[in-house]
Amino acid sequence: MAVSAGGTAFDLSGPEGAPVVALIHGLGLSRQSTWGAIAPALAEHYRVLSYDLCGHGQSALPPNGSSLTVLSEQLITLMDELGIGQAALVGFSLGGMINRRCAMDHAARVSALVVLNSPHERGLALQQQVEAAARDAGAGGPEATIDAALARWFTPDFHLDHPEAVAEIRRVVLANDPANYALHRRVLAEGVTELIRPNVAISHPTLVMTSEHDTGSTPDMARTIASEISGAETIIVPGLKHLGLIERPEAFTAPILDFLAARLN
Repeated sequence: MAVSAGGTAFDLSGPEGAPVVALIHGLGLSRQSTWGAIAPALAEHYRVLSYDLCGHGQSALPPNGSSLTVLSEQLITLMDELGIGQAALVGFSLGGMINRRCAMDHAARVSALVVLNSPHERGLALQQQVEAAARDAGAGGPEATIDAALARWFTPDFHLDHPEAVAEIRRVVLANDPANYALHRRVLAEGVTELIRPNVAISHPTLVMTSEHDTGSTPDMARTIASEISGAETIIVPGLKHLGLIERPEAFTAPILDFLAARLN
């Protein structure tokens, strides 16, 4: 683990000189808790950069608030510091919003996109409901919503068969600074609106994936994201919920590797 001048904690692995793949985790999680089983597989073929979002994991709190633009600039600043000119961006949930924002604002720095279990257009009524819930839950921090979240994130069988893995995700989420968690929950809720039918078209090679039973980043959302990006592919992973990439990482790793091999090699 290293820490950038801007306070971003990161890991860099895989063969030097190989195409770079940057991994962007979601709300309340960290690079290690999200990509622990996926990063090593990618690093067999690519130079893999994984890092903690502002105020998550081991990264410093953002000094002046946050937004998708702030989080996109965090990645670009880190890439600049490491001398990385271009990377394929693999983003999960909030990370799949950040990588789309980054592709819009810094198109030349992005070689390809992988959008995993990421939200999109919700419709006016649901969008207002999600934004209100994010504001109302902010005062309680992650502890106020963790039980409901874990039920949405993992299948019942995984809860029964792997309680230690569920407990570890609970620990990671509850370790978040409450104010920072609330701030980024609002970015997750509100930031979707700036990605719908984007004014700056995304034309990068793109793979969009989600899980069959992800209620917050639904299959219909995945298909809509793909429909707004020319040539984008969509894969719906059967049987899983939001944290399917932790429950069954191989179901995500293999398609990602296939996609990257066809675009980066």
